[in-house]
Amino acid sequence: MKKEMQNYTQNRELSWLKFNQRVLEEAKDSSVPLLERMKFVSIFTSNLDEFFMIRVGSLYDMSLTDNSTIDSRSGMNPKEQLDAIFAAVAPLYKERDKTYSEIKKLLNPYGVCGLSIKELEQQEKKYVKKYFKDQILPILSPQIVDANHPFPHLLNKELYVIASLKQNGTSMIGIVPVPQFVSDILYLPGHDIRYIRMEKVIMEYLDVVFDKYEVSNKNYICVTRNADVSPDDEALEINDDFRLLMQETLHKRRRMAVVRMETAEPLDKELEKYFCDKFKITPAQIYRTKMPMKLDYIFSIMDKVPASLKRSLVDEPFTPQPSRYLTDGKVIPQVKKKDILLSYPYESMDPFLRMIKEAAYDPTVLTIRITIYRLAKKARLVEYLCAAAENGKEVTVLIELRARFDEQNNIDWSERLEEAGCRVIYGFEGYKVHSKICLITYRNRNNIEYITQVGTGNYNEKTATMYTDVSLITADKGIGEDAAVFFKNMSIGNLNGSYQHIIVSPTSLKPKVLSMMDEEIKKGTNGRIIMKMNSVTDVDFIQKVSEASNAGVKVDLIVRGICCILPGVKGYTENLRVTSIVGRYLEHPRIFLFGTGADQKIYIGSADMMTRNTEKRVEVACPVYDETIRKQLTHMLKIMLADNVKARELKSDGKYYMKEKGTSKVNSQEYFMREAITVRHPEGRTKQSFVDKIRKIFRRK
Repeated sequence: MKKEMQNYTQNRELSWLKFNQRVLEEAKDSSVPLLERMKFVSIFTSNLDEFFMIRVGSLYDMSLTDNSTIDSRSGMNPKEQLDAIFAAVAPLYKERDKTYSEIKKLLNPYGVCGLSIKELEQQEKKYVKKYFKDQILPILSPQIVDANHPFPHLLNKELYVIASLKQNGTSMIGIVPVPQFVSDILYLPGHDIRYIRMEKVIMEYLDVVFDKYEVSNKNYICVTRNADVSPDDEALEINDDFRLLMQETLHKRRRMAVVRMETAEPLDKELEKYFCDKFKITPAQIYRTKMPMKLDYIFSIMDKVPASLKRSLVDEPFTPQPSRYLTDGKVIPQVKKKDILLSYPYESMDPFLRMIKEAAYDPTVLTIRITIYRLAKKARLVEYLCAAAENGKEVTVLIELRARFDEQNNIDWSERLEEAGCRVIYGFEGYKVHSKICLITYRNRNNIEYITQVGTGNYNEKTATMYTDVSLITADKGIGEDAAVFFKNMSIGNLNGSYQHIIVSPTSLKPKVLSMMDEEIKKGTNGRIIMKMNSVTDVDFIQKVSEASNAGVKVDLIVRGICCILPGVKGYTENLRVTSIVGRYLEHPRIFLFGTGADQKIYIGSADMMTRNTEKRVEVACPVYDETIRKQLTHMLKIMLADNVKARELKSDGKYYMKEKGTSKVNSQEYFMREAITVRHPEGRTKQSFVDKIRKIFRRK
């Protein structure tokens, strides 16, 4: 069966690269403002960095330990996958360089100019030279590499200026780390935003740094190291301080094997061989790039752009709107009467935060329990949880310290929560807790009542304005009782809990999803499945989708990123359609819809249909019972499927194609922004129909 499955599946890693290519397509879209386009180049770059650190790093480890492992979706072993990745990445570098260069030129007339030394005016050259001698040269740490000076450890994703050196007929290499504590760019005097990157400044004056040597072959480089580090189970037995273990893991990550090397200029054959031998890599892992290897500074440039220019260069600002389900005043009394759904970033996260703050001071509230995966650097949520603990509430926080690249942030927050008197627990060996669930328990006369929140995204106040997510808040007693059992199970280390309403991985989530798909399969051509998520890799789910398609069920998958199943393959997936939306906001909700009419089932949750989520993580999905919210979610899915501006459709050849525009354009994210502004639901009553209002907006447009 697995070999047959390869007829309608594709490799996970190559699918991810196609997703990142869609991000790059946004940078090439002339309808997107120029600085937003540059931001997409930056996102593409940081995505690719993480891909090499994690996915390529993982395959690298596998190729060394067990290269016989075969990917069931593509039939390739780890070495073959790595070769395919390196070949697929090379043209993306060229495409990115060209895109960056075009945007950079288009920004020049607006006074936003990234310059080389040659492009500087005479006074600017004097300014840069003086700045270098006064501010940079004294803090540089140059090093030569010869028989007496060993090659230094190059840190992951840091820049190093290098050159060939010669002294008294002896050749060697010179290396200068670009200091981490100086700005990535040097702004030049004047009213325009003219700047030069720091590595270019250092490279220009390398002769001053190595003034006793002949300097040639100036270049700057950056290495990417394997960062796929998982805490060792044996270490957990030896060291019960999980925070300390995670700090040791972060230190280890800095020193792992090189999986990629980037250079600004071509390397001669001798240097290429030298670095391949030094880093134990192949020439295919060395990529030349004409654009910056680090592009984070674009966000500071966006902040410096004068207001008069911003309208032309960045997206029109959008403020998340008040909830359509809530009136002004306290949140908790309104939730007790009716379920609410928050839709980020179109609606504000503020009602959820206000609810936690209210609970912190409400004398009837007994406990607050929450799972946390990622938090913002500044988090009001933590303040309110700490206030609740200080006010005598029992506050339990299950915080996942292994949230990749947010480990240190979560370590810091866990210490703050403990200091305030919260009970902090860390989850399970071998299983990340990725669920987004919060439970408030309160006393109503002689009864214990619950308010439960289940979301598709993190409790992160920053990303709630950048990612699309939905968050359900309900006083449903059955869901609340399930949530109470869930938190009890988490506290006693029980992964095998039984629940009546919510579905939880690693035990019940996948079986329940497959079971609901089976119900649609029995209906044949009357069956309907719509599922929105970030990624699809799970083999059991993929096979079930094919089975549903062959039974005549109409299946729509809205998948932002990796999708290992190919639609439209005769005899396997002819009734499957796969849509990917990449736009202004990062698409992030997981919404599962099965059936139509009165029998329709809708769930929202934290899990993608990936084996890591369904089998190796604690995830929670919750049924939606409120009819108004069910209609809203169905409406959202229909609008996303109608998107023909930012949506791409995956075809059986594994490529994504823009949809036909037709007579009217539908940009789903823009649609929901306008809808949030024009539509409010005070106390659940519709002032004016969604459709009538939005149609008027689009007619005016």
